[in-house]
Amino acid sequence: MRSNSGRGLQPNVLGTFDTIVMAVAGSAPAYSLAATTAVLVASVGLAAPAALLYCAIPMLGIVLAYGRLGRLDANAGAAYSWVGRTLHPALGFLSGWALVVSATIFMVAGSLPAGAMTLALFDTGLATNTGLALLVGGGWFLIMLLVVLGGARLTVRAQLLLSGVELTLLLLFVLAALAHHGSAVAFDWSWLGFGHFDGASGFASGALVAAFYYWGWDVTSNLSEETRNSRRTAGLAALVGMGVVFLLFEAFTIAVNVILTEDQIMAGSANVLGILGEAIWPGIGGKLLIVAVMLSTVATLETTLIQVTRSLFAMGRDRTMPSALGRVHRRWNTPWVAIAAVGTVAFGLLAAASALGSVTEILSDAVTAISLQIAVYYGLAGIAAVVAYRKVMFRSAGDFFLGVLWPLFGALFMFWIFYESLGELTATAIGIGVGGLAVGLVPMFWYWRKGSSYYRPAKLDAAARTPDDHHDPYTSYAPYAPYSDAATADRSDRTGESLSTDF
Repeated sequence: MRSNSGRGLQPNVLGTFDTIVMAVAGSAPAYSLAATTAVLVASVGLAAPAALLYCAIPMLGIVLAYGRLGRLDANAGAAYSWVGRTLHPALGFLSGWALVVSATIFMVAGSLPAGAMTLALFDTGLATNTGLALLVGGGWFLIMLLVVLGGARLTVRAQLLLSGVELTLLLLFVLAALAHHGSAVAFDWSWLGFGHFDGASGFASGALVAAFYYWGWDVTSNLSEETRNSRRTAGLAALVGMGVVFLLFEAFTIAVNVILTEDQIMAGSANVLGILGEAIWPGIGGKLLIVAVMLSTVATLETTLIQVTRSLFAMGRDRTMPSALGRVHRRWNTPWVAIAAVGTVAFGLLAAASALGSVTEILSDAVTAISLQIAVYYGLAGIAAVVAYRKVMFRSAGDFFLGVLWPLFGALFMFWIFYESLGELTATAIGIGVGGLAVGLVPMFWYWRKGSSYYRPAKLDAAARTPDDHHDPYTSYAPYAPYSDAATADRSDRTGESLSTDF
């Protein structure tokens, strides 16, 4: 259970539009396409658009699960809290730990392309220099660390700039790709079917990589304690964000299939969008898409930092990790200890990554390891939604289909691709992915033995309250009084200033 003995995060800072921007930035359309297209094509070839399509359907079930659970418990820990209060606290902790580990690994997988894309703007040959790319990427990471430390309002304003330019460039190139005449392969509707997959394991490996594309929309739930009307806003923003990135992913993946050869895709690796841009718009197209990827990568570093630091904040507050992680800065209302801890670990990983190999090798292993952890905590959240809403599933067709059946399908799909893909992955990817989860057993048992009240939770049950009930029945989870909703509203009335940054 939360402690009342400290400051809370500042409520009502973000509005609906802000949160949608964060959801899109979290999935990082340009970065995901640049970093993962070569990995996806290596897994399934021309079936890349199909992998994205068939992963989007169950992923939408997980989005619905998050939205439904967020109506019952607006918590910065998101799945960490929900799974713990519906299934079992140990599973809840492992859900939170999976996000923490995957997000920390992503600091390498995100900083590396950010550095590579920045270097590519000046000299494409420098982009393959792993050490230099990590150095420049580390600089970008430090800037985003300071932005996140500065508070949710500063964070979303940075996102409006970064993601606004990125999406404008991506939409411009979608239109340019439609008008492009040259092609390596003619478009074929079979790319959206099952014929190009190499059996069930091939489909699973492609879907696992596709899950990495979509990962990040759930940042809206980690921001729920700082969002106005978050019980509805977080779920709605995640749905809209998921729809936007799905359309962009499909459009660009089909364009890659049509315009570039497989050799060009594999040779391009993390610069595949730059090669696509040059093919569509010779002379300047490659540079513009490199700018889009760079901005997208920097933007998603920021949203991932939010996810991991808010999760650690919730864990520290609940005493399932060192309590210092639950401390909030007196001026900026951000979990500064958690931010400092993540920054320290991430810079250590960046230094270690320079000895691991090429840009391509690091990205491939990082993507697949992260995908395994994503499958675990998304799957558990889907099951949590089913358990929380099981007593009201027959209240309406929508409650049954959207609240139980679709989330259950999404959860089972996540667990299936986790199991099926294990035989197809490298030992390094499995070691990082599964080993990273196993490490979480140490703090889990340690703080369990110390008697954290998180391991004696109040159960989360939709039958106990209606989705429209905004009263929080878990009084020990109330924000610290000086930063409660009432105090914030009173301060807003006296100053005439709205705390929301929503445009």
